[in-house]
Amino acid sequence: MKYTDAVSHCGHDHSQWLKSLEFYDDDLDSLENRLLEIVKKNNGYEAMKGVEHFQNQFMIQRKNIHDLRHTINRHSGKVAAEALSHVGKMEMIRVDEHENIKAEVENFEKIINELRHEFNVFLSKWM
Repeated sequence: MKYTDAVSHCGHDHSQWLKSLEFYDDDLDSLENRLLEIVKKNNGYEAMKGVEHFQNQFMIQRKNIHDLRHTINRHSGKVAAEALSHVGKMEMIRVDEHENIKAEVENFEKIINELRHEFNVFLSKWM
């Protein structure tokens, strides 16, 4: 097996990703509050159809946040265990896993930013 000493780099990324997920989780709270404002002001069919769409999308993104947190924490645990077992080094396979998680986080950020933009367009129509 091949080993690398990129453990500290992984730890830094894990912390950044978890902070980003916390931000997006808080942001979803704000978006949901804005959605409630729309419900209070507009209860027509078209508005409610959009409200339901965004409620569903927000739930999906919360699940994605939960799943990503779990994936990051599990990976962090593996990296830490290997660093203890192998004098500060981890298996190269963890680097591949790390890159896959990085791609997942970047994809999530792209999706949630697109969702936020779509929601802002919806807000401008109904507020």
